Formats: sequence, structure tokens, C-alpha cells
Amino acid sequence: MKNEHEVTFTRNLINRRVIDDLKNRSTMGMYFYIAITIAVLFVDGFYQRHYTFSLIFLCAMVGVAIFRIAHFYLFDKFDRLSRKVNRTVFFASVFTTATVWGLGFAYCMVQPEESVTTKMLMLTSTAGLGAGGVVAFIPAWSVSVAYIFVMVTPAVVTMGLLRIDIPLVFLFALYAIYMTIMASRGNREYWDALENEHLLRIRSQEIEKMSRKDSLTGLYNRLYFDEIFSMHFKTAARSGINLSIIIGDIDHFKPINDTYGHLAGDAYLESVARILAGTFQRETDFIARYGGEEFVILLLDQDKSETLRLVGEARLQIEKLRFQYYSHRIQTTMSFGVATAIPGLNEDKDKMFEKADNALYQAKNSGRNQVVVYEGEKRLLMDDVPGQKGSVFQ
Repeated sequence: MKNEHEVTFTRNLINRRVIDDLKNRSTMGMYFYIAITIAVLFVDGFYQRHYTFSLIFLCAMVGVAIFRIAHFYLFDKFDRLSRKVNRTVFFASVFTTATVWGLGFAYCMVQPEESVTTKMLMLTSTAGLGAGGVVAFIPAWSVSVAYIFVMVTPAVVTMGLLRIDIPLVFLFALYAIYMTIMASRGNREYWDALENEHLLRIRSQEIEKMSRKDSLTGLYNRLYFDEIFSMHFKTAARSGINLSIIIGDIDHFKPINDTYGHLAGDAYLESVARILAGTFQRETDFIARYGGEEFVILLLDQDKSETLRLVGEARLQIEKLRFQYYSHRIQTTMSFGVATAIPGLNEDKDKMFEKADNALYQAKNSGRNQVVVYEGEKRLLMDDVPGQKGSVFQ
């Protein structure tokens, strides 16, 4: 992914999601590193025979483990300071873990007089911890492979050069190769799952978006309007800003369907939708198809004069629209009802909708192709709206 929230998906890109997976999958294993280190050193008395090395090895492993556990819990705080440095520290501590254990493993395996029990403990512990590391770092294939090779290479090289247990050297080389193959398979499965999750999320977003849209006009639908209307109403009330609701209804739309057919009516609705979308263009302007030939528009923090200018402009464009449908030219008009106010905190948003609806009803009853704005207890046909007569209806 190009970034954490990109639509496209890129495999094997180490983003924050992958880093979190790496941390969660690997860090808790440090408690086992501490426990296994103590077991290897003390179960068969290895620390008594190699006291200085045991002390250094124990302090190094416990120190690295404590550092990684602390870094796990403080990761977010350090990430805010410097993401690059923080991630570098994380990976450095991971490979320090593998290096310290790998050196300890090599030291133990080349001791000629060391007990079989201790060597078996170290051998099985290394195989187990190496496999655990491979699985933990599968999201980052290169880290997973590097981890196992850093852990076993010191012993394999040293034992090979000194010709100690050559069959065991060969087996551990095969073990590293096998872990590489398993890491490759696991990495592929991890990223397949991550990609499927990403595609499912994108699909869910698309479905959610589709559920908010009117399939014909591409505008928002009535259900989503109700949600946005509630949000805008509360925002306007809390912030003390103006909110306008505009309801528009196409005049004489039924005869278009009856005369030219529903496909012609649908095509005309799409043209009207384009005009409305081209008129009310601010990011906060909200336009929805409310039902049939009715549209509703919400304008947040828009002064009254500009609201009326825009509504008048939309009305004139629709009046001038000469819609050609095959050999037929369709022309009609649109009426608008407007309610604009700064809502009170305790007011009912439905009352504001009713005012705009009443204004639309008045526009229809007064000859259509008009813009009527509701103010107080009277409905006014505004004379400052282009093309209006300036009538006042009480």
C-alpha cells in the first residue's frame, strides 16, 4: 500500500499494520527466551563449567528481552517522535536477539568436553526458537529468513571449520533452507489474507457508498439525507451558523412519463440532477433525490442572499433546459421551497423541513416555476430571486 490508507494494494510493503503484526507476533516470545536461557544454563550445570560466558550470555539475553518488551509498550510514543528511527530500533533489536542466541549456540556446540544433555538442550532450543522466529516474522519474508540464518550461521560455520559433528552441520543447513521455504509459503499466505481483507474492506466501503446513492441520478438518497440533515442541524445549532434547506419539485413531471415513457422521464431527472450538482458545488453542499421528481438540498453556513441567488440560478437553468429525447424535445420547469435560519438547540429539525415543504406547496399553488422562502409565520415569494414577481403570501 502506498500509505496506510491507500486504495491500491502493494504486497510486502512494511506499513504500520505490518509493523504492529510483527511486534505482536514476536515480542511476547521474549519471555520464553529468558526462560529457555535460564534452563539451558542451569539444568545441567553449564553455568558452573562456563561461568564467565554464562554470565555474559544471560545478561545479554535478558537485557535484549527486557529492552524489546519495554519497546513494545512504548512503541507508539517513540513512533510519534521519529517513525524511521523507531522502526530501525525495532529491527535492530530483533537481529540482536538472533545474533546473541546464535553466538551462544555456537559456543556451546564447539565445546569438546560439554555434556550431551546441555548440547541437546541448546540444539532443540535453537530449533524451536528459530522456527518460532520464522513464524513470527512471516509478514516480512526477508526478516524471517535473515533471522533464522543469523541464528544458525555462527554455529554452522564454526562447526564446519573445526570439523565438529559434520552431519549435524549438514542437518542444520538443511533446517535453515527448510525454514526459508516455510517462510516463503507463510509469507504468501499472510499477504493473500491481508489482500483479501483489504479488498473486502474496499468492497464494503463501495457497498456502503452505493447504499447512500440514488442509482438513477448519482445523488444521495433519502435515507442518507435524513442522516446528514440531523448532523447539519446539530452543527448549525451548536455553532450558531445558518442552515438552509431547499426542496425542489419538477413541474408537470407526470405528463412527461405518460407521454414519452419512463425512460424519457429518467433521462430528464438525470439532467436536472446535473444542473443541481453544477449549481451547488461547495464541499459542504448536500444534494439528494428525495423521491420521484423531488430533490432536497442542504446548505450549511451560507448567507441567505447567496442561497436565494443559487436557487434562482438553478430554477432559470432548468427553465431554459431543452432536453432532446430521440425526436422529442422535452421542456418543463421546477418549483422550490426554501427555509433558512440559525437553528435553536432545542428546536425540532422536522419543523424546519415542514417550513420548506410548505413553501414548496405555496410555489406549486401559485403557478409553479417559482422560488418561495418561508420566513416566520408567512411565506414570501422573494422579489430578489431572478425571474420572480415579488408576491407576498400570508
